[in-house]
Amino acid sequence: MDVVSVKFKNRGKMYYFDPNGLAPEPGQQVVVETSKGLELCDCVQGVHNVTDERIVPPLRPVVRLATADDLRIAALCKTREKEAFAICEQKIANHGLEMKLVDVECAFDSSKILFFFTADGRVDFRALVKDLAGVFRTRIELRQIGVRDEAKMLGGIGMCGRPYCCSQFLDDFAPVSTKMAKTQSLSLNPTKISGCCGRLMCCLRYEEEAYEGLVRSVPKLGAFVETAAGYGTVAQVNLLRQTVKVRLDGDSEMQTFRADEVAVIPGGRPKEGVEPPHLLVLKPREPEEPEETEPDEWAAPSMLVEEARASQSPAQASAQGLPGAGRQGSGKRGRGRGSRKNAAERSRRDERSERDERSEHSEHSERNERNEHSERGERGERETRAGKDTRAAREAQGQRKEGGSERKGGAAQHSRPKKQTASQRAMQDEESVPPGPTPMRKQQGFGSRRHYRGKPRQKGNS
Repeated sequence: MDVVSVKFKNRGKMYYFDPNGLAPEPGQQVVVETSKGLELCDCVQGVHNVTDERIVPPLRPVVRLATADDLRIAALCKTREKEAFAICEQKIANHGLEMKLVDVECAFDSSKILFFFTADGRVDFRALVKDLAGVFRTRIELRQIGVRDEAKMLGGIGMCGRPYCCSQFLDDFAPVSTKMAKTQSLSLNPTKISGCCGRLMCCLRYEEEAYEGLVRSVPKLGAFVETAAGYGTVAQVNLLRQTVKVRLDGDSEMQTFRADEVAVIPGGRPKEGVEPPHLLVLKPREPEEPEETEPDEWAAPSMLVEEARASQSPAQASAQGLPGAGRQGSGKRGRGRGSRKNAAERSRRDERSERDERSEHSEHSERNERNEHSERGERGERETRAGKDTRAAREAQGQRKEGGSERKGGAAQHSRPKKQTASQRAMQDEESVPPGPTPMRKQQGFGSRRHYRGKPRQKGNS
């Protein structure tokens, strides 16, 4: 039967309508007849044939293609919906109702206004309906929806980076359980397997059937199995690769086997002294044909000359000027004397370029070695000089501490010595000199004045 697929407000579910002799194109707006009256919707798929089992009777017709007047009425309805949303939120706050307004729909013929809301329980909104009817002077209908329907109406971007499945293509909400996450070896953390609506993600159901088939062909974790290397216990399972890691008896390390290379022993590990049965039957493995890889147009260019030379033909390499390209086969060249001369000149030119490269490399390495030796010598001199300065500073500090302790008469606590004048230092030196007739030599650091022990000299006597 020929039908037309349409969506209301470009939401997930598609509906079938009778073309009624029209041929709307995808993306074009049409006016259809529904149980609520006339509605404006978007055509998703043009006239196509479907089976009778997919059609839910009665099949209503498409009235007409959208005209300029229909589009103008739709714009007025959108403006009225925004105003009704703000007014309804204000009325909800005035009545103190615990409900969240989600969306507002205004009928295409302005016969009624439909308000969608979410709430934890039952809400008595009879007084709210009366206030809204007095404001809009039309039929008012309030409908409570769930959190999944809220996400479907509002839309958004999921954690995968794509729009919500429910707002794109899902017709109905299928039940999803935590068992599906366990079967797929996913984390049971609610924040990782839940969507923005707070429920389990709908995409957990997409691959459930495939994972159930994979689980049936792989032994369970902890099962006692027989392998070609002996008996052991399954320690790790990889469903997608169809491999298991087995910890063999008497061996601490694990070995990896394919699912068809192990056999599960029924009843688990036998008792001590009982030999386990032999159930493993190895099947010959078919040789795998090498896959032909096509060149990737978006692959990054090679940064190494060797890789580029290996991946290109000699003609391409010589055209791009890669070194050593002339040595990779002669290709189809002329048979005359000129072609042989050109080949010889190319080989001599390649040899000269290689010699130049080797000489430059050796000079560069020698220069680097000289620089390293000089840096090493300068670093050693700086360290030696710094060590000497450190030792001299420590010795001077120790001498100052010893002198201060002696002047204080062996006091227990050492304090920083105070600065003294020249006369005070001279008096201390005089007190420290033992008595005797022999005059002392000139004291350093006290100016030009001389100090002697005993009787001073007379100026007139020589």
